[in-house]
Amino acid sequence: MTNEINRTTGTEADSTREMGGNTGRQLTGDWNQDRDWWRDSYDSKPYASADRRFEDFEPGYRFGYESANRYPGQRFDDVEPNLRSDWDKYEGRGQSTWENMKDSVRDAWDNLTGKR
Repeated sequence: MTNEINRTTGTEADSTREMGGNTGRQLTGDWNQDRDWWRDSYDSKPYASADRRFEDFEPGYRFGYESANRYPGQRFDDVEPNLRSDWDKYEGRGQSTWENMKDSVRDAWDNLTGKR
């Protein structure tokens, strides 16, 4: 269990969420702890393709984690213009464009916020 901010009420609560499709593995909200789950399951995602590796999606997942914490209690669709702008300044983006990473960012965001 971890202490995290409830993104709806803004209060701290002990919580973990089971990550979709991976029974027994809990979402901690800490990228360093959750990274292995993403690495093990990225290829089952609808946006994954045979020519892209986990490392291609990793910046999007990490950015999704950081962004969900930066915009607590907000809906992805409502802050997407901000996220697009933030992505253009994100040091970890490499050569990736927002359009190439948007699905992985949203996937991480949805897993963290519990909204799908």
